[in-house]
Amino acid sequence: MSLNWVSIFILFTTLPFTISQSPATPEAPAPAANTCNGVFLSYTYNSGSKLPPDNPKHQAYRFESTLTVLNNGLEQLKQWRAFVGFQHEEILVSASNAVLFDGNSFPASVGNGTVFAGFPMSDLKTAVMTAGDLTQMQVQVKIVGTQFGVGLRDVPMPKNISLANDGFLCSPVTRQGKSELHVCCTKDANAKSNFTVDDNFLPRQSGDLTIMYDVTRTYDSNYWAQVTVANHNPIGRLDNWKLSWDWMHDEFIYTMKGAYPYLADSSDCIYGPQGTYYRDLDFANVLNCERRPTIIDLPPTKANDTTLGLVPFCCRNGTILPPSMDPSKSTSVFQLQVFKMPPDLNRSELTPPQNWKINGTLNPNYQCGPPMRVSPSHFPDPSGGPANRTAFASWQVVCNITRPKGGSPKCCVSFSAYYNDSIVPCKTCACGCKSTSQTCSTTAPAILLPPEALLLPFENRSSLARAWADLKHRTVPNPMPCGDNCGVSINWHLHTDYSRGWTARVTIFNWDETAFPDWFAAMQFDKAAPGFEAAYSFNGTVLDGGNDTVFMQGLPGLNFLVGETDGANPEKDPRVPGKQQSVISFKKKDTPGINVPLGDGFPTKVFFNGEQCSLPSIYPTSDGNTKSSALLFSILAAAFVLLLIQQQ
Repeated sequence: MSLNWVSIFILFTTLPFTISQSPATPEAPAPAANTCNGVFLSYTYNSGSKLPPDNPKHQAYRFESTLTVLNNGLEQLKQWRAFVGFQHEEILVSASNAVLFDGNSFPASVGNGTVFAGFPMSDLKTAVMTAGDLTQMQVQVKIVGTQFGVGLRDVPMPKNISLANDGFLCSPVTRQGKSELHVCCTKDANAKSNFTVDDNFLPRQSGDLTIMYDVTRTYDSNYWAQVTVANHNPIGRLDNWKLSWDWMHDEFIYTMKGAYPYLADSSDCIYGPQGTYYRDLDFANVLNCERRPTIIDLPPTKANDTTLGLVPFCCRNGTILPPSMDPSKSTSVFQLQVFKMPPDLNRSELTPPQNWKINGTLNPNYQCGPPMRVSPSHFPDPSGGPANRTAFASWQVVCNITRPKGGSPKCCVSFSAYYNDSIVPCKTCACGCKSTSQTCSTTAPAILLPPEALLLPFENRSSLARAWADLKHRTVPNPMPCGDNCGVSINWHLHTDYSRGWTARVTIFNWDETAFPDWFAAMQFDKAAPGFEAAYSFNGTVLDGGNDTVFMQGLPGLNFLVGETDGANPEKDPRVPGKQQSVISFKKKDTPGINVPLGDGFPTKVFFNGEQCSLPSIYPTSDGNTKSSALLFSILAAAFVLLLIQQQ
């Protein structure tokens, strides 16, 4: 009996101690870490198992692995980032102590590799600063995911691993056995920085679009934050923007000013832990309890609303213009009140949301990084005093324009010229192919068109295209090529070419029902831009900096591109696109050697509202001009001979 009491005593005195200590003790780094005097990274494959269903040709397997980042250097590693070169169609399901740097949420496809960013511990201190405390020097990311094609006998290892922070050089990756990769990264002695970094904050970064998350008021259970979306790209833009993020600690939005949730719903709180904790809170007044809310802008009519508005730079229907077009409209601002959950009930315990995403209607794709802690922002004192107010905490999210692999443009360009009477149309399926019952070829090249076909929707062009091909003695593919499926198409027509200059005509067609207020287009050239003279129905300028891009927008009263409308007789006539057109003139004295017909007079890149458009792969040729010139010469010669005969 006494032995049993002794056993129980030993159990109760040792078990809690073991449990409490194990989470705080990280796994020891690999022995190879001792030889690295910089940042040591290792990737270890831990285990795997086969997943249903059986598919010998494309079998799925679960894998578990650990990514370790250890700072053995003399400088603190701020906002650590690590690249893992996955290569087996991996789908990540979870990752502890990290988020994906591109802003994607789990599950995420990372078959081409991905960058992890630290969360919640984003900075790694040094051994000197911590007396070798691994809990502050090292982070271990436990990864769980699915991969394809690599069986249990083999190990699905990534191609490589490396530190993704700027200013580091990494040694070649070494392999330990079948299941472990090591790499050591040290500071690049030649790397230079134009920033003076404060000990506590990273310098603010530049990007196509930046988002500031500034905490302006803070209390134990909630805080107010101001979100500022600023466009820095001279040809970037957002229309009807939608902004989303992930709350990491069960936060929820109580109220907002200057913007509104796409879904106003508090049911997730009522049936979740928030409703259990905030028993006395009236959740009928709570705006949104989604873990990943989507925020939209308010219309201009709400700008002076005492409840929802009165926030500078708010309420513009989600339009953010480029600074080159209107600096006062290149920023959007809103405020929100955020309620926190235990154990974060402290006014200094502030955690920004993660995995930021922003997109628009017909706009570029933006990829956003994780929020980085920066020096607190300054705001004008609301009372009008001379001193500025300082935010309690500030984070910056940097977003850059990207084109996803396999993604389709949203606009396209056709080419034509004075020396050829055919139009080189937009590419087949330039903006993606739709599944239709009508048979068409997605691979056949688009066929040349008569000029009047540009005014017709693609589905109404077939008879004209066939007749034009028959007239020109050209073969027609069977089946006919599919349409371009673009909401906006732009025709660039070389109008004239003479000794001192040349002109082009630009026509913009809107085949969508959505109108584009404050539209703009930008044409990038290899040689022609320095010779730009004037746009006669548009407001045209050459952008500063590169000196290769002509920026155009509608003149006052002509800056609204209407959507597609019904024809005069909707039962018979095809729908009519919205149109804007202008002639543009260029001088040749500033572009010596320019050859306009051979390609220098055509843009190499075209953007509409910030979205890069698809361009044809060929230019109009002068073959048609040769035949027409010969015919014209014959007619003039015959007329001249006839005139001589009559005079005799």
